[in-house]
Amino acid sequence: MDELLDIVNDEDVVIGQEMRSTIHQKGLQHRGVHVFLFLEDGKMLIQKRSADRASSPSMLDCSVSEHVKAGESYREAAMRGMKEELGVEGVEITSLATIKMEYGPGDNEISRIYEGRVTPERIRFDPVEISEIMYMSMEEIKDETAHKKESFCSWFVEIMNWYFQKPSKLTVLKEK
Repeated sequence: MDELLDIVNDEDVVIGQEMRSTIHQKGLQHRGVHVFLFLEDGKMLIQKRSADRASSPSMLDCSVSEHVKAGESYREAAMRGMKEELGVEGVEITSLATIKMEYGPGDNEISRIYEGRVTPERIRFDPVEISEIMYMSMEEIKDETAHKKESFCSWFVEIMNWYFQKPSKLTVLKEK
């Protein structure tokens, strides 16, 4: 599904708008969000993207990864993504960082990473976007993104490398 996105410069200032397909085709910089949702015991909700996703099908990803639509704030996109992908609303989220990274060929994004807490009984994931969810400890994520990284979205591996203070291909533009 195509959607209208904001095009941003290196200072994260909107300089135009274009459809998602054109943005990826031309390699234009745009915005995204990632949300890490944790259980009370510290395990992170990990989603397995459905097999028919255009980008990284059947790969493991963070709780929510979403493009920011034209005119939408990072927080609004994160809240929308949690509702659309996981069926949850009203989750309090905190910003961890704003990053810049090449997510793949022609996919250049400035993204904001958020974290929050959720309980499993609130999750009603969208089977069109997500084939399954699981909960992993930070140690499991650290081990598997290092030794089985081919199972994970490339951006998630880079974000987790940053999170674990290991070398990463992303640039932090702003903490918190």
